[in-house]
Amino acid sequence: MSIGGMGPGGGHPGGGRRGIDEAAQRAINAQAPEVANLRGRVLRLFAPYRGRILVTCLIVVISAGLGVVPPLLVKRVFDDALFPAGGRPVMGLLAVLVGAMICFYLLTAALNVLQTWLTSTVGNLVTGDLRVRLFEHLQKMELGFFTRTRTGVIQSRLQNDVGGVSSVLTSTLTSILGNVVTVIASLVAMILIDWRLTVVAVILMPILVLVQRRVGQIRARIAGQTQESLSELTAITQETLSVSGVLLAKSFNRQAGEAARYRSENTTQIRLQVRRAMSGQGFFAIVQVLMASVPAIIYLLAGWLIIAGRSGLTAGAIVAFTTVQARLLNPLVGLMRVALDVQTSQALFARIFEYLDLVPAVVDAPDARTVAEAPGPRGRICLDDVTFRYPDAAASSPPILDRVSFTVEPGQHVALVGPSGSGKSTILSLVPRLYDTTTGRVEYAGADVRTLQHSSLVDDVGMVSQETYLFHATIAENLRYARPEATDAELIEACAAANIHHVIVGVEHGYDTVVGERGYRLSGGEKQRIAIARVLLKDPPVLLLDEATSALDTVSERLVQDAIDEVAHGRTTLTVAHRLSTIVDADMIHVIKDGRIIESGSHQELMDLDGIYAELATQQLAVPAHHG
Repeated sequence: MSIGGMGPGGGHPGGGRRGIDEAAQRAINAQAPEVANLRGRVLRLFAPYRGRILVTCLIVVISAGLGVVPPLLVKRVFDDALFPAGGRPVMGLLAVLVGAMICFYLLTAALNVLQTWLTSTVGNLVTGDLRVRLFEHLQKMELGFFTRTRTGVIQSRLQNDVGGVSSVLTSTLTSILGNVVTVIASLVAMILIDWRLTVVAVILMPILVLVQRRVGQIRARIAGQTQESLSELTAITQETLSVSGVLLAKSFNRQAGEAARYRSENTTQIRLQVRRAMSGQGFFAIVQVLMASVPAIIYLLAGWLIIAGRSGLTAGAIVAFTTVQARLLNPLVGLMRVALDVQTSQALFARIFEYLDLVPAVVDAPDARTVAEAPGPRGRICLDDVTFRYPDAAASSPPILDRVSFTVEPGQHVALVGPSGSGKSTILSLVPRLYDTTTGRVEYAGADVRTLQHSSLVDDVGMVSQETYLFHATIAENLRYARPEATDAELIEACAAANIHHVIVGVEHGYDTVVGERGYRLSGGEKQRIAIARVLLKDPPVLLLDEATSALDTVSERLVQDAIDEVAHGRTTLTVAHRLSTIVDADMIHVIKDGRIIESGSHQELMDLDGIYAELATQQLAVPAHHG
């Protein structure tokens, strides 16, 4: 629905659309508070699963601790079983030690399988919670948020950004814990074997940690750029591969241009992905070379100590030390990789929390009441001195509505006519509180709509717009969107009243017919009548009609108008119309221009007034002008 004739989401293809998104992003950034404690917020995501996490952490600690036992057993194998003081191998002890080593390996493997299952379960539950939480929060945002933000950008935050942090949520906590315990246990074991060799083995670690932090900052910056590019790529896909986008491209022979735009952004995405993948690889290569070279240095140092007679080292001690040191390599590199992943994911978490921190402009008051608790009759609408500007509009810009006042009594039919962009559709959007007024008030059932529970207010309002939206689902599923529990008999009754039942039963699959993307397998008149039947199933006391027949041919218009007349009977009806033939029988007609009501009255009264309405009627209805 075009609100007030304005098109905040419109714009020319290509760079213009990106410019609009950047403006929208600045507005978003202005609302979103600083994420000062990002890591703390991420950790709080795990709070509902603290029991499973404690069990997982216990398993991780046990598994990591058990991992350093076999190298210590190796020392005993060499020093006490293979090469004991007596010179002959002790086969009984050797068999016990080897059996113990195998048992430790089996137990560690079993614990690792259990740990992986628990980690994957918790991580994916947290990821799912975050995705649902973001989706639910976006559902609460006011209509203006969606008119200034491209759908593809929103989809990218919901899918790509959440998907991008999934691996971090799934494995980071246990990976850090497991690697830390392994590193500590390995260092303790190395110190117990020989503290001098340990100093040599870890002397470069502080330098590596400092370098890793710098690499992490670079990767975080690249990650943010990558997600922005991915958002643009998703937005292009959503816009150009929708039914409307494909039809537009084919109509103007712009397929090659759209493909070039996609190819250009895809090239940017490839370049950023390669940069992201390669950032830090040189650092890790150096780390691995250094860590892999340590055993050779240990052998050299051990030889020097033995020759100098100051070592006290045995062959078993040297083998055990190098075995433990080799075990130190993977967790140490793993910790550095996790640290980089965490730094990188901060950019993605910041983007996610940025949306979660947005405050909806339309929210229930703390003491909001239901429509049933309102003092006036249901169906009564009153606009009292209403002025409206879009929230992101400049204060100096002219208002969309300027001090508009009128009342619609229960069961009354009131029509709004006037030039495009005069504010007619905006009035309709204020009734179910899709926006809040800038000044003045909109009342329903005798209460300011801002004091009513929004869900209760919306339940009382049914809307049919010019651009009917149908899901890519069956006719029955589209109808039941209004009332999921509706029976087949109720569907038939609603469709018969909307003058569409005979059309539905005439196709092969009847109510199980899939309507296609946005209902493109149906004609405009058929979609409108299905939309009317959907409103009938909702059975609201108030009906808002926003140019519901303006895009239809004469035959379809007559069919839809008959259906509307049936639906509107006994309901409060507020109609926006360009075709005056559809509203000549309205109880009251308000003529709106530049956001103000300039004429009011019945059709005959307005004709007698011989003003703007009479001029429009003379042009459209072929009636003689009145010259009173």
